Amino acid sequence: MRTEDQKLKKSGRAREIFRFIVGGAVTFPVDYGALYFLTEFMGVYYLISSALSFAASVIVNYLICALWVFEGATGTGRKAKLIFAASSIVGLGINQLLMWVLVDRAGLYYMIAKIISTVSVMAWNYVMKRRALYLR
Repeated sequence: MRTEDQKLKKSGRAREIFRFIVGGAVTFPVDYGALYFLTEFMGVYYLISSALSFAASVIVNYLICALWVFEGATGTGRKAKLIFAASSIVGLGINQLLMWVLVDRAGLYYMIAKIISTVSVMAWNYVMKRRALYLR
């Protein structure tokens, strides 16, 4: 029986990771589109656009994670939301640092840097958002 429980747990985690990736695929256009719009059409400096677009995507991502990705999560209280928000702020810091290094230091186009940054921040987001939403 123990191996069946382990198999169920593994398949549940795989499903959760798959859903997290799908949720990220839904959230990414919000982040990427807002970055492009703010920078190209509104004339906002790319690092400010990046922070604003990241913040918008965090709101969408929270809803997707809380309602669909982490089924059965009990972390909807104040402490869970605080951890979710704090992890998002750290994710923003990672995002901004990578954007600055890749654009200002490495000379990459900011939209390419955003893709690299997003992929880099994804693992951090999964671990921390899961921890926050399963907090009791």
